Amino acid sequence: MPETIIPPIQYGTVLGFDFGTTRIGVAVGEAELATAHPLETITVVSNEQCFSRIAALIKEWQPQVLVVGLPTHADGAADEATSLCRRFGNRLHGRFHLPVYWVDERWTSAVADSLLSEAGVFGRKRKQVLDQVAAQAILTTFFSAGASQARLD
Repeated sequence: MPETIIPPIQYGTVLGFDFGTTRIGVAVGEAELATAHPLETITVVSNEQCFSRIAALIKEWQPQVLVVGLPTHADGAADEATSLCRRFGNRLHGRFHLPVYWVDERWTSAVADSLLSEAGVFGRKRKQVLDQVAAQAILTTFFSAGASQARLD
């Protein structure tokens, strides 16, 4: 599907995703306030269980758009994780009929790691929340960019 730049999102709830093959971090944000908060980490057991949980979150939070962190190499080149993530975004769009935005996530895990260190979160607790804090960083990047990113049509 083609990508286009569209006007900024000015209001409404946004769900952000830090995609991984074993865990998906989820964060929720409010466009008008440009705030984001960690929500949960989905453990990927099967596609159906994963998308069932996402469906429940979409029903609960009623987002206007979905934001997915797009992994690439440090130089911006795509890799296998990039194509898997794009497939995930395409599935979100196909199942839930919501706009999907891509955000460069190259440094979000490092940001999440730093935030958790500052908060004194270590060990098992850190592992449980790292992906959702990375999703929060993805939404923060989305909002700081004026919420106008490449969109999946």
